[in-house]
Amino acid sequence: MCDAVGELFRLGVSRRRFIRGVTAAAGGATLLSAAQAAAGTDENPTRRPMTAGEVAGNYACRLVLLGTAGGPTWQPNRQGIASAMIVDGRIYLVDCGEGVGRQLMLALRESARQQNLPLPTQTAVLDKLRAIFLTHLHSDHTIDYFNLFLYGWYTGLTEAPQPVQVFGPGNRGQMEPLFSAGGEAPPVMNPENPTPGTVEMTDYLYQAFATDENDRMRDNNRPDLRELFKINDIQLPRIDGFKSPNSTPSPPMDPFMVWKDGRVSVSATLVHHAPIFPSFAFRFDTEEGSVVFSGDTSPSENLIRMARGADVLVHEVIDMDFFYKLFPKPWNEREESLLHHLQAAHTTIDDVGGVAESAGVKTLVLTHIVPGNTPVHKLLKAQKGFPGELIVGEDLMQIGIGRSRLKQKA
Repeated sequence: MCDAVGELFRLGVSRRRFIRGVTAAAGGATLLSAAQAAAGTDENPTRRPMTAGEVAGNYACRLVLLGTAGGPTWQPNRQGIASAMIVDGRIYLVDCGEGVGRQLMLALRESARQQNLPLPTQTAVLDKLRAIFLTHLHSDHTIDYFNLFLYGWYTGLTEAPQPVQVFGPGNRGQMEPLFSAGGEAPPVMNPENPTPGTVEMTDYLYQAFATDENDRMRDNNRPDLRELFKINDIQLPRIDGFKSPNSTPSPPMDPFMVWKDGRVSVSATLVHHAPIFPSFAFRFDTEEGSVVFSGDTSPSENLIRMARGADVLVHEVIDMDFFYKLFPKPWNEREESLLHHLQAAHTTIDDVGGVAESAGVKTLVLTHIVPGNTPVHKLLKAQKGFPGELIVGEDLMQIGIGRSRLKQKA
């Protein structure tokens, strides 16, 4: 799970063997800067999906990787996890990691620059935002969610033709178990409602920022934010075999429809990122092709079922070798539990190619990369068992889906 990533980093820093572990895991290399990661080097052979003259902006449908880091920690070379589908100019966001708004602005400006179009102004970034989809409510996927509300007030939301739809997990309905038996139970945050869903979380955020909101509406004549968004908890269908979030967090199920408009149809399924629940994967079907976002999950049969035949699978990945070298044996009880917990909730480099192959997708895109400085040559080992195209995700990478407008005109 995402929290285990942060805890292992914290424990590692506190131990004298941290330096030995990092050096072994990274091969003695220093962390790549964002510029180095974007440019690619002989040591970091970045795979690029677009060739000169075939920029993604020429595609009516494209996938944009706004941020590709996973875990509740700052990464020096990757922004927080967030992606966008842009279809005929309409924007649909998946997750809202750190920097999502700024990254979207940069992506839109780069696309306009590539096509020799006027750059979008700072006041028109979100005017074409149609929907936001949250895979689950871990902080690294939601930390800048409300940023889109507060900054969006001044960057185009008021120009959108209809309220932005938000879809995310509902109330978990059951407290998760303690991480390890026999330990002292920590205090419960918000005991009256300890597992709020997306609607309740948003209501709490409206309350938390009431001072700012009331001031902006009175002093700046801003409209009520609640009129600019329509918040929805994703309603689970009846699932045979489901007992409770703790005992059956991802029972076998068929994908189900979440929402559609004239450009996209979005379906979802439960994936395994226990103990967090619900945790979703999403599939976007468009006239140009289909893209599936795994969310955070270990290898999931539900995901494979939903992704069958898709053009692109955007899947999380974790380099467990890094953590095993960071924590060489012998492990104490807590370290062993954390490492097992981490692997049980995520998908390793060795396993992710097999997921893509089982789903029969054409292209596998790696994102939510943990740790963020994993060398690209290690990530390219995800090709194992997968004959299709592998793309190691980078921040602000744009990938065209379907046919280029240039090809359509030819």
